[in-house]
Amino acid sequence: MTTSPARTAVVPVAEIFELRRSVLRPGLPAQTAVFAEDAAPGTFHIAAYDERGTVRACVSFFPEALPGEGDGDAASEEGATAYRFRGMASDPAVRGLGYGVAVLRAGLDQAAARGAGLAWCNGRTSARGFYEHQGFTVTGEEFVVESIGPHYRFTIKLPG
Repeated sequence: MTTSPARTAVVPVAEIFELRRSVLRPGLPAQTAVFAEDAAPGTFHIAAYDERGTVRACVSFFPEALPGEGDGDAASEEGATAYRFRGMASDPAVRGLGYGVAVLRAGLDQAAARGAGLAWCNGRTSARGFYEHQGFTVTGEEFVVESIGPHYRFTIKLPG
């Protein structure tokens, strides 16, 4: 088995949907894994593939201001565009092999290329170590997303 993804790519949401649903919404109806932002302007989806071409990790990014900052038009107080990401999932069979890091880094690079100065997410509390290891900072207190569980808001400044 490979120790890193064979490749990452910007893909249509249909390419990542089943992995997103099976990892993040197991046992729930498929529509719970459909996000309103999936087809919104500026949204992009990243997949990481193994050597056989199987999607092993995914994430979706879209322009959205960090709550409490800017005027709601995806701009922070410093004037930099912000991108939110959600729906990040890794196939449990390859956890720890770099697929999650690969989609996150590819997404952050793509967001920066699109002018973002900040990226953020509402991430599961259990993923705190992962995000902090990737350079993210916890912003605010822990909160609960109904039917999903405890979360923190994570932010990272992007090079620009």
